[in-house]
Amino acid sequence: MTKNFVEELKWRGMLAQIMPGTEEFLNKGMATAYLGTDPTADSLHIGHLCGIMMLRHLQRCGHKPIILVGGATGMIGDPSGKSQERNLLDAETLYHNQECIKRQVAKFLDFDAEGPNKAELVNNYDWMKDFTFLDFARTVGKHITVNYMMAKESVQQRLNGTARDGLSFTEFTYQLLQGYDFLYLYQTKGCQLQLGGNDQWGNMTTGTELIRRTLGQEAEAYALTCPLITKADGKKFGKTESGNVWLDRNRTTPYAFYQFWLNVSDADAERYIKIFTSLDKETIDALIEEHQQDPGRRTLQRRLAEEVTVMVHSREDYDMAIEASNILFGKSTKESLLRLDEQTLLDVFDGVPHFTLAKDQLGQPAGELFTRDDVKVFASKGEMRKLIQGGGVSLNKEKLEAFDRVITADDLIDGKYLLVQRGKKNYFLITVK
Repeated sequence: MTKNFVEELKWRGMLAQIMPGTEEFLNKGMATAYLGTDPTADSLHIGHLCGIMMLRHLQRCGHKPIILVGGATGMIGDPSGKSQERNLLDAETLYHNQECIKRQVAKFLDFDAEGPNKAELVNNYDWMKDFTFLDFARTVGKHITVNYMMAKESVQQRLNGTARDGLSFTEFTYQLLQGYDFLYLYQTKGCQLQLGGNDQWGNMTTGTELIRRTLGQEAEAYALTCPLITKADGKKFGKTESGNVWLDRNRTTPYAFYQFWLNVSDADAERYIKIFTSLDKETIDALIEEHQQDPGRRTLQRRLAEEVTVMVHSREDYDMAIEASNILFGKSTKESLLRLDEQTLLDVFDGVPHFTLAKDQLGQPAGELFTRDDVKVFASKGEMRKLIQGGGVSLNKEKLEAFDRVITADDLIDGKYLLVQRGKKNYFLITVK
């Protein structure tokens, strides 16, 4: 044992609720703990990261982490924190999502470690698929009363008017299914601790209660939660105007992912660098002190963005995100621009004026194309001519030398884009269709 897991979570701001006796149990030696996630999409998003980081810290403290992919419970949907019932997914979609999540989690946990604490991934569909309703009622249902289940906050919220459609029996039984997962892993894997987000506390304590009522009061089972992460202004963490920030590069490009972390507030950066990186306390304290001396350098945001981007994607993706940032904010070359994939190009220039040009308009001089009423990069031909003479106009990051330079299909980036730069900071993206 190298570190105290509970103390590690405390200084990082990652501990919300903990059952009595949990820390003492963990200090006895290597423990096995699990965290569950439902495969409702083919990628995790950064809202899942706090839980995944808990497992990462758990393993680094010498304990064994199990990540449970809820192939069975994902077919039902958890009512915790939800105002209406989820759409149910078919088995084929759930299996695809599970395989995608497996690959993502492997970047955080060591599944190949030599020793007893190597990470493991399980799917509750494997033990639930042949479990009949009668077996479930006899084995699980008889141990937990309806009164106990009704008292849970997640159930009460759905019954007391915050939900539009009330609470279905399917969702009501969710806490029993999650409780049975804990019982099953307790009996088959020696797993005595469940980790999760704070909205899961009710389901998790149902699991510890089911274990005690099934196996006897001497059975030791524990639960520990991390807080639900929010931004400093109280708004939901991990959401942008375009939706979730995903770990899958096809849903959120590494550049957009990097930019999310780079643009968090100073207060959020100080919290997030503790939660979402594996940097030690001494390193983080030094970074915070350096940042406070000169906040304008954004020391915390830059290191946070680097650590999380490298961990989720790769060092190469981080370097490309830096290079993409330089295209917009610093000096770069046409070669740098051409290395960007289409989605990253669109992400980089998301906020700049955007025009559309018909492909049959190519073959005209730049002075004609970029002063049209529908492609108003320059107010007039005179203004454009004057800026070109002063070296202040670039096409695709190369100086435009002549007002009458003909623009052809050979100039297109990815066969469809032209990037015009007026002065140092004014960009215009033209889509040619």
